[in-house]
Amino acid sequence: MSRWQQLRHVLFHVEDTPHRTALAFATGVFIAFSPLVGFHWALALGTAFALRLNRVAVFLGTYVNNPWTLAPLYLAGTALGCAMLNVSPDGLATIEWHRHGWDFYAHLMEHLKPYLWPYVLGNTVLGAAAGAATYFILRALLERRARRTVMPE
Repeated sequence: MSRWQQLRHVLFHVEDTPHRTALAFATGVFIAFSPLVGFHWALALGTAFALRLNRVAVFLGTYVNNPWTLAPLYLAGTALGCAMLNVSPDGLATIEWHRHGWDFYAHLMEHLKPYLWPYVLGNTVLGAAAGAATYFILRALLERRARRTVMPE
């Protein structure tokens, strides 16, 4: 086996089963919803190595959360958390967006404190649901593809 083939094998897990590939991608999707913004890469890399998953598939799954989807995903997760913990989102309407500098950030943090646990819980639950759905859908698609490649036409 050439060096390139060895590297490709290690990085891409080319012989992975549909189960392991779907699990890797779904793990990335779960991580994408993680409330630990800014640590997705570290979580993905650590999880991929710890569970010996396809690193590329895990990283691709984390890209469900990107600059275009960040706000809607976290807003949906926080709304879910508010509903689960019976926290009213009405306090968000009282944020004074016209403030500037440190005064704005201090004011913002004070108004966002009640939403910390709804944010954490809601996004974790939403991530688990999205990851589970992704796993079952992707596994079915990969198994169907594998059957088509094995069967002669």
